[in-house]
Amino acid sequence: MSNELKKTPLYQTFVNSGAKIVEFGGWAMPVQFSSIKEEHNAVRTEIGLFDVSHMGEILIKGSDAAKLVQYLLSNDTENLTTDKAQYTALCNENGGIIDDLITYKLDENLYLLVVNAGNTDKDFAWMKENAEKFDAEVINVSNDYGQLAIQGPNARDLVQQHVDVDVSSMKPFEFKQNVAFYGKNVILSQSGYTGEDGFEIYCDADDAPYLWNKLLEHKVVPCGLGARDTLRLEAGLPLHGQDLSEDITPYEAGIAFAAKPLIEADFIGKSVLKEQKEHGSKRRTVGLEMIEKGIPRTGYEVLDLDGNQIGVVTSGTQSPLTGKSIGLALINRDAFEMGKEVLVQVRKRQVKAKIVKKNQISK
Repeated sequence: MSNELKKTPLYQTFVNSGAKIVEFGGWAMPVQFSSIKEEHNAVRTEIGLFDVSHMGEILIKGSDAAKLVQYLLSNDTENLTTDKAQYTALCNENGGIIDDLITYKLDENLYLLVVNAGNTDKDFAWMKENAEKFDAEVINVSNDYGQLAIQGPNARDLVQQHVDVDVSSMKPFEFKQNVAFYGKNVILSQSGYTGEDGFEIYCDADDAPYLWNKLLEHKVVPCGLGARDTLRLEAGLPLHGQDLSEDITPYEAGIAFAAKPLIEADFIGKSVLKEQKEHGSKRRTVGLEMIEKGIPRTGYEVLDLDGNQIGVVTSGTQSPLTGKSIGLALINRDAFEMGKEVLVQVRKRQVKAKIVKKNQISK
């Protein structure tokens, strides 16, 4: 493993445990501890634990912090409160997604933006550049934070046993600050990237190994990036760099709920997104399920039954839950019809698939 790769506070813990380490977004991260299938199924049936300390954290503070946050982001940040976070997109002038992220309002003039690991430096530079006309400071605090995700149907009960607050009724994207978790001060967010119940725990970077080891004292399965990817794909959740990019807008990506171009406030990319909201986008993201044998991989062409290209696969895998080969694809809007049969160009073969709902978990 290259010494140039960034390492989370848990890197040595993973090496010592024999986890398989790979490069991901410039980081040395565990792809699996046991097997992807075992880790995946633990999250679907019991509890899994992920190190997501590689995610970036950017603070925005100052008298114009709220104005800057709204100018940068596609969602309506007026809806943020000090206990309700928000999923949103950081867009360019063309409405393309520079990154997708979660925004936390920590105080009246203080916001924490949690961005994707491989995009942290790019996002930070973009935010700094666009902050010049605002009385607000943009600070990259990624090195200060560790982040763990505990996910699965039994996750809430376990967390409740070790915090000093009631988490029983917390809903998606609600969060609590200054929570004592195994005696450590954390932000506890009811969120995740698996389609299951659970929490993301933001802690001091130095506390991450302690909290990881305390959680592993219970019936918790450590999980790597492999299971994280299969879980999010079953749930129909997009990955930046594949299903989201600077050439794909929120309306094309299927995250229209994170774009609010009809609000009064201005934000970057608003005019393009307003046009797409009112008149539709030319492309849309769909779920794919293979009918014939083959796995839809990123970049594979999607064709109609006459052999005309109508789109491209953005993500694909074999679902550990159902055994089916599934994927996400970006296709021409006029080619969309739920249940429609299409072809996927799998190397030299054209393999039959059908358009399905993106969320596969209920099947």
